[in-house]
Amino acid sequence: MYKTFETELRVRPDDIDMYQHVHNSKYFDYVQAARYEQMDVNYGMSMEVFLSRGFGWLVRAVHIVYKRPLLMGDYFIVRTSVEDISKKSCRVKFSIIIKSSGKVSADGWFDFVLIDMKTGKGVTIPEDIIKHYTQFTEGA
Repeated sequence: MYKTFETELRVRPDDIDMYQHVHNSKYFDYVQAARYEQMDVNYGMSMEVFLSRGFGWLVRAVHIVYKRPLLMGDYFIVRTSVEDISKKSCRVKFSIIIKSSGKVSADGWFDFVLIDMKTGKGVTIPEDIIKHYTQFTEGA
């Protein structure tokens, strides 16, 4: 089991839809923003490190379950952890928790593939990257 990391964010006015809660597409942005920060701060391997090596992470599939809405001004926590990493993909599970209530607003997972930035095609995840991420398991 991989370690879980947290990032606190806040709902902004431009996140709100016509139903007066956060638009469903913004939840994707929240997870991506949290992962961007966590890659640097918690994993010590920022997105810029991947880009300098000619790699990028591309979302292949997403599953999200909406449980309760986020509203204007809500503070929330995005919890993520690597669920699995292999030579072909990396699955990151997430939960978005409303800070004031401690209740889950949404949860799910993202499947990422590593791509070559020049070709845009998927590549095998290098062994050093897999090894780097596996040091962040609960027992490590």
